[in-house]
Amino acid sequence: MAAETVALAKFACPACGGEAVWNPAQQKLVCPFCGTASSASQDASGAIIEHDLVAALRGIGDERRGWLAEKRQVKCRSCNAISVLDPARQAQTCEFCGSAQLVPYAEEKAGFRPESVLPLQVSEPQARERIRAWFGKLWLAPNRLRKAALTDTVRGVYLPYWTFDAQVEATWTAEAGYYYYTTETYVENGQTRTRRVQHVRWDPASGRVRHFFDDDLVCASIGVHPSLLRVIEPFPTDSLRPYDASFVAGWLVERYQIDLIAAAQRARVAMDTKLRAMCVQQIPGDIYRNLEVAADYSGQTFKHILAPLWLLTYTFGRNAYQCAINGVTGAIGGEYPKSPWKIALIVLAVLIVVVVAMAYSGR
Repeated sequence: MAAETVALAKFACPACGGEAVWNPAQQKLVCPFCGTASSASQDASGAIIEHDLVAALRGIGDERRGWLAEKRQVKCRSCNAISVLDPARQAQTCEFCGSAQLVPYAEEKAGFRPESVLPLQVSEPQARERIRAWFGKLWLAPNRLRKAALTDTVRGVYLPYWTFDAQVEATWTAEAGYYYYTTETYVENGQTRTRRVQHVRWDPASGRVRHFFDDDLVCASIGVHPSLLRVIEPFPTDSLRPYDASFVAGWLVERYQIDLIAAAQRARVAMDTKLRAMCVQQIPGDIYRNLEVAADYSGQTFKHILAPLWLLTYTFGRNAYQCAINGVTGAIGGEYPKSPWKIALIVLAVLIVVVVAMAYSGR
């Protein structure tokens, strides 16, 4: 893996010398002091590189490690998220859970550098508007939560992801079940009756599946709740850009805490699950049993990327909640408290409907 551009570097404004930051609305570096905009410093000839997974797992060299720039890392004692900061930036609270329990974090060995990035596309005003609209639809939430809007603490962050590719050839065998019916005669209350009885005929079945898994995502973050990520994913990896520090200038980057080995294991489990579902689709008949899948994976590659999102972390009562927005597609997902009074009213309404329905059916 070739050496990268400096990560988490500062970009001086050419007009006033201030520190420029990446502006998602303009897709440029913009100085917050004088408004001067400049293009990212990326080399247009750069390419997105896929790395051989098997070779990497056998031995990953130190040339892939480190940010190649001065940086500072802090770890949250509450949620354990590790944030990578510019040395001059002061972090008072954790961007992921809101806790003030931040302590310096020193790596025993430098982490792997990201090689590609999805630049933030959704601007802060757009993110705030989406959160307000989302809060407006939470009819089960307490009324005072909806009125609060809670968009003053929305933060833009870049999450670490691993992506995995693989070509798979699989054969499968199973027993395919076909329904058939017979008429059965029986006696009930002294009367002879008939009924239709379902049976299953089992026949052997087999087949083959050939599939290419392209950029299966495994999030390496522990700062954002996995259930939220499943809602706002996928990230459009076809829009990846070769890593350039200007894309993350002025934004928080989370260091990965799920390493390549663990991520590769998770990716294989996910691929096996998807592959099994593809085999099930090929099984004829009405039902199946004893499915056996033999898979051969080849051409396995990976990338380490950064993906952007907007994150809102807030507390209500004694509990903490998160709301996340995909920083490229704008997809939103969130957690929120439910009003016990509103839930009770719904249960009461359902009971009334059931009682009325039973009363009418008894007439």
